[in-house]
Amino acid sequence: MQIEVDGVRLFDSVQATWNLLEPSAGVTLAQAHHAGLTVIIKEALANGRLTLRNAALQFAEKLAVLQAQAKRLHTTVDALALAAAVAQPWADVVLSGAATIEQIRSNLRALDVNWDAEAENALASLAELPDAYWTKRSDLEWN
Repeated sequence: MQIEVDGVRLFDSVQATWNLLEPSAGVTLAQAHHAGLTVIIKEALANGRLTLRNAALQFAEKLAVLQAQAKRLHTTVDALALAAAVAQPWADVVLSGAATIEQIRSNLRALDVNWDAEAENALASLAELPDAYWTKRSDLEWN
């Protein structure tokens, strides 16, 4: 945010990972947005970990929380995870990573999710410590 060339900020946007499992960049992204930078969120689905594709036994409890909130809000797990990113007041663009027409259709449902405080509170419990998140991410088969 402080890099300038001839008195002009060099960058006008920032792209960063933010999702329900790894929200630690949120404060810095809010500061970037407040400073006038466009904030682009990538990996809002945590490289598939926040979808039904994640059948890892160690994720089952977190998936159950996601599914319960998705059911309550009449949506899909992936749309709910994307809606969490869209709901951030500092998020200007949220990338979905969709690769198929079916994924695009499902991801677009995020725009219709009635994000509320109950979802925010329930899903806050999904957050992992950043080191743990990045270790798990690097171990994903599909990486």
